[in-house]
Amino acid sequence: MTEELRLETERLVGRVPEESMAALVLDFYTRNRDFLEPYEPERPPEFYTLEEQRRLLRQARTDREEGRGCSFWLFRKGEPERAIGYIALNNIVRGAFQSCFLGYKMDGTEINQGYMTEAVRACAELAFRRLGLHRIEGNIMPRNRPSLRVAEKCGFQEEGMARAYLRIHGVWEDHIHMVRLADDPA
Repeated sequence: MTEELRLETERLVGRVPEESMAALVLDFYTRNRDFLEPYEPERPPEFYTLEEQRRLLRQARTDREEGRGCSFWLFRKGEPERAIGYIALNNIVRGAFQSCFLGYKMDGTEINQGYMTEAVRACAELAFRRLGLHRIEGNIMPRNRPSLRVAEKCGFQEEGMARAYLRIHGVWEDHIHMVRLADDPA
């Protein structure tokens, strides 16, 4: 993906991950450590360092350049110094599949304001119209009702339960498999 992709909504700007953003990203994770903990893998102590965030940002850039992923850190328009969320199309597979996985996270103080719904809609549009993908898959823990609501509002449909799908904070968690196809209504 050498062409520059942009993500923008009425209230948000999505910035392509760059190593120079390490302090902003670390601030996001530090502020939201307790909020995100029940929904993410266990994080080793080094995750909360500038060095590790720089490494992860370099990896995101490589994934983008090699066509494996497309991610954005989310900022409110006019507030470029405080990341409030993240959204990514991961594990992009071409060929007959033309699919990817959607992942997102929001600052705990910014939930229930419609920001992530805006971002998911814009990201799906980018996936289908710009990247030419056919299918976006998202897997969400049943207890994460706010995330399930976002996916449903954005046209994702439940395809079933993936048992013990991901190890989240030390426990193998079931996930609801949510999918949106390119020709599904938003």
